Amino acid sequence: MTLEDLGYTDALEAYRKARNLEVFEVGRVSSEHKDRYTVRTADQVYDAELIGSLRFNAESRHDLPAVGDWVAFSEYDEQKALIHAVFPRTSILERKAVGKSGLTQIIATNIDYGLIVQSVNRDFSINRLERYLAICHAAGIEPIVLLSKIDLIEPSEKEALVKQVMERLPNTPIYTISNQSGEGVDNIRSILQNGKTYCLLGSSGVGKSTLINTLTGKALMETGDISESIDRGKHVTTHRELIPMDQGILIDNPGMREVGITHHEAGLEMTFDEITSMATECKFSDCTHQNETGCAVLKAIDEGAIPVSEYENFMRMERERRFLESDTLERKRKERYMGKMYKRVQEQRRKDKY
Repeated sequence: MTLEDLGYTDALEAYRKARNLEVFEVGRVSSEHKDRYTVRTADQVYDAELIGSLRFNAESRHDLPAVGDWVAFSEYDEQKALIHAVFPRTSILERKAVGKSGLTQIIATNIDYGLIVQSVNRDFSINRLERYLAICHAAGIEPIVLLSKIDLIEPSEKEALVKQVMERLPNTPIYTISNQSGEGVDNIRSILQNGKTYCLLGSSGVGKSTLINTLTGKALMETGDISESIDRGKHVTTHRELIPMDQGILIDNPGMREVGITHHEAGLEMTFDEITSMATECKFSDCTHQNETGCAVLKAIDEGAIPVSEYENFMRMERERRFLESDTLERKRKERYMGKMYKRVQEQRRKDKY
C-alpha cells in the first residue's frame, strides 16, 4: 500500500513543501479516542497525540484532527507519535451537534462519496434519505444510496421502493444489496475507486459494518445479531474508523439517531433543487413559500408538480437550518465580545505593569 492508495494527492504534497513540513512524516487519522489518535501510513499504524501548541492555538474543535485528516507527525518512540500539523481539508462532512445549540459535529473529513445505507424494512424513510443528502451536498461530496437487506422483501416490493426513491431523488445513484445473499455486492465493488474515500452513513443496525466485512472479505468489524423484536441488527459500532481496502477507503460511522441539518444553505438547495429552482419564479424575493400570493412553489404543489411530502420535509429542514444559523451567529457574536474583552484586560494589565 502507498500513501496514494490512502488518498494522498499532489496538492497535499505541495502544501507540505510550502509549509516546510518535509522534516515530518505524513499519515492519515484513522480513528479518534478523546485526546489520542490512530494515524496510519503506507506501512505503519501509530498511537498519536497533539503537540501542546497545536491544542493551545485551536480556536474550536474544527481546528483539531478528525477521522480522515492528513497530518504531519514525528515518531518519538516505537509506534508512538506527536502530531505537529493538520493539512487543509477538501471536504468536511458534518451535522448539527446533538444537544448543543449552534454547534456542528464533524463526522469525517476529506470524503469523496457518502454511502447512505438504509434497510428496506422498518428503517426505510425517504425523508431521512433527504436529510443525509443535504449534509452530503453541504460538504460538497457525492451521495450514493444503498438500499440494504433486500433479501427480506419480495422482488416486486424492491422494485416499487427503488422506483419511489428514484422519483423523489432523480439525480442520486441508487443500488440495492443483501449482505446475506450477496446480491448487488459486486455492483458496489465496481464503483469503488482507488484513492477515493467513502463514508458510510445510516441508522444503527442497517448493515454498515457487515457491508465492510463483505467488501473486504474479512471480519474487520464486529456485528450484532438481528433482533427479532425490532427486525434489525443491534448497534455495535461505537466510533468512526478509516479502513483501507484493495480498492478505495471506507470510513465506518456509528449509527445516527438524529441527522441534524447544518446552517449551510447550499446543502438544501442542491437536495431540493426543483423547489429552489421553482422559488426563483415567486412574486416576492423573500417569499417563505407558506401563504404568499404569487408563490410559485405553492402553485406547483397545487398542480401536483411537487409532492406535498417533499415540500413538508424541505420546510422542516429549512426551519432547522435557519434556527441553527441564528444560534451560530449569536454564538459568534458572544465569542467576538469575549475576545475583545480579553484583549482589553490584557492591555490594561500591561499598562498597570509599567
